[in-house]
Amino acid sequence: MLTEAEVKLLEAGSPCYVLKGTLITALARELAASRQNEIIECATKEEFGSLRAPNRRIALGADHGGYLLKEHLKAFLQDTGYQVVDCGTDSAEPVDYPDLSLKVAITVKTGQALRGIMIDGVGTGSCIVANKVPGIRAAHCYDRLTARNSREHNDANVLTLGGQVLPLEHATLIVSTWLSTAFSGGRHQRRISKIEQTEQQFLKDAIVAIAGDCSCAL
Repeated sequence: MLTEAEVKLLEAGSPCYVLKGTLITALARELAASRQNEIIECATKEEFGSLRAPNRRIALGADHGGYLLKEHLKAFLQDTGYQVVDCGTDSAEPVDYPDLSLKVAITVKTGQALRGIMIDGVGTGSCIVANKVPGIRAAHCYDRLTARNSREHNDANVLTLGGQVLPLEHATLIVSTWLSTAFSGGRHQRRISKIEQTEQQFLKDAIVAIAGDCSCAL
């Protein structure tokens, strides 16, 4: 049975996989629809297992300023039992952080990873880019308190870090805290819903504006 409580554990916008024939409560369907969690029925247990695998996948990316920390965190995540989707970069050669941050955000948005971690020199630029993607709630964290708060209160699904300002050990503690902290729901879900409503409103406004421009051109 799929209940409302189980849907609440999912990242907003991520797929919800169930075995074919699973009983889905009305409240679960309603919540999944409001949070854009598409319910996908799997015909076999094998298919169910393979599709749920992304729940242990972390999209990891960095520009040249975060490359060394990325490689350190990649080993840490793999040793902890996570599957890493390496979004680049692959060296310390200069690259543009918007390209890498977008890759991480889209990997999370499309359900190919549970969450994402992006690292640039300070972490701010990558956070700005990731938050341009609908459904992404990126948080720039610099200690365990901000990491815990971003998950408990904001249900952040992308973490950005500063590779040039965080020692390796400190960054590892931040990541460990962020990944192990669950969204607390309750009053915070109401606030997340308002964030999502704001996002949808501006998307609708943009579509209307584009449609208007097209009609004028005609």
